[in-house]
Amino acid sequence: MRQAQQVFDYAANQYATQPEYLWAKFPEYAILRHGNARGKWYALIGKISKTKLGLKEEGETDFINLKCPPDMVSILQQSPNFLPAYHMNKTHWLTIVLDHGVETEEIFKLLDWSYDLTK
Repeated sequence: MRQAQQVFDYAANQYATQPEYLWAKFPEYAILRHGNARGKWYALIGKISKTKLGLKEEGETDFINLKCPPDMVSILQQSPNFLPAYHMNKTHWLTIVLDHGVETEEIFKLLDWSYDLTK
């Protein structure tokens, strides 16, 4: 099972959150947001050209953007699977290349962190 689907399943079970597809131009981009009145996003998941992420590979990949404390963003980005956030604040968000070596349990922990940071 793709990690993107595992993230959707985890968010549904942990936070009663379903993916929302907001953009007709980008039908594979989904957000996960809090169910409260403020409805802040805690994740963005999509499929993108690897070159747009700065990777030197051809083809597309799934990615997730998550919020993290700035000190952790810089530490995590020392790994090749953690990148500056695509299309979001690069100080507080990071991009993880899915299905590319990051353990699913680690992604779940970071998703939990992002959820807590965006309440």
